[in-house]
Amino acid sequence: MAYFPFFVDISKGGGLIVGGGRVALRKIEKLLPYEPRLTVCAKALLPEIEAIPGLELLRGPFEPSMIDGKLFVIAATDDSGLNGEIAALCREKRVPVNVVDHREKCSFLFPALVKRGPLSVGVSTGGASPAGAAYWKGEIDRLIPRDAGELLAYLDGLRETVKGAVPSEKRRAAVFAALFDACRAEGWPLDKEKLDRLLGGGEEQ
Repeated sequence: MAYFPFFVDISKGGGLIVGGGRVALRKIEKLLPYEPRLTVCAKALLPEIEAIPGLELLRGPFEPSMIDGKLFVIAATDDSGLNGEIAALCREKRVPVNVVDHREKCSFLFPALVKRGPLSVGVSTGGASPAGAAYWKGEIDRLIPRDAGELLAYLDGLRETVKGAVPSEKRRAAVFAALFDACRAEGWPLDKEKLDRLLGGGEEQ
């Protein structure tokens, strides 16, 4: 079964990670570029986790009330029974949960990620082959230019200018496409003459 790739803004919600070892650290490191508010609960924490700024660290046993109000939960302990208990509580409370190394207990999976600024590409094999996901992630990583995030940030900065200059939504889509193509071909920022010409191409005829 394939998993539908929802893209969610996690910067506006809190996440709970139960576990303080290497697996928990890897999950934290994947999440950090997306600026979530993370709470980590464990009886013992790796020094590397303790050194990460901005984490709320709860040194002690897991309590069911910790799930309340969380956007997502990750069960990353070495106790499969506890991980299963956390998964069951999350399903009962309708909180998305990821249980490490136990696909059947997960309600969401971690994809292999390629990130360039606002661009995120996630690769998932539905848990069938982590090696396959890592391979295709590498292929995609090689295809996407390193400065793709900078290009997207520049184009995003033009959105209000384009909206003001081109009232028609259909025409705006054509202008945004032309801007993207021009930036890829000629670099950015575009000079004023080129930008004005592209914006003029979006006017109603």
